[in-house]
Amino acid sequence: MAEHDSDREDGLEPEEQSVPFDEAAAWAAIVAGFGDEPPDPPGAKPFKSVEDLALLEPETNDDEPAPEQPARPASLGGSVAFAPGVGPRDYTTPEPAEDDLGEDDEGHFVPPEPPPLPAADTTAKFAWLAVIGGPLLLLLAVLLRWDMTWWLATTGIGGFLGGFATLVVRMKTDDEDDGDPGRGAVV
Repeated sequence: MAEHDSDREDGLEPEEQSVPFDEAAAWAAIVAGFGDEPPDPPGAKPFKSVEDLALLEPETNDDEPAPEQPARPASLGGSVAFAPGVGPRDYTTPEPAEDDLGEDDEGHFVPPEPPPLPAADTTAKFAWLAVIGGPLLLLLAVLLRWDMTWWLATTGIGGFLGGFATLVVRMKTDDEDDGDPGRGAVV
């Protein structure tokens, strides 16, 4: 850029020798051509919309649509309409048969019945009752518009906090199972 500046004697930009620009005429040409689509080259296939996907033969710009084709119904957007009872959600997979299994296949895996849950002790049952029952008592008092007395608030809030603290203190830690190699790889 410095080389171009050194070629000029006065350092000013040279004035362009051109026809003056008519801005009003340019805007008028833009507005007049707004919305017009330029013609496609001869022999080009037009873009197929969703409604045209069912047509068998593609049309070109030079061809007129065949007169035997029915007029397309007005659509409510770009969605595909399926006939009643036919569509992608109506597909069901066939049931597997015994013949589908090969020589090496043993069949479908059926997991064993899980062991029963251990019985909870009385302390854990009362702790869960306090954690759930405390907020429910306060909610019931608000819904039934009871007066929020000191014993009602203490029972609801204290029951929740006491039950939560009881459950946290009684949680099992992983320190007891450090020597058990049955829970994964031992390094």
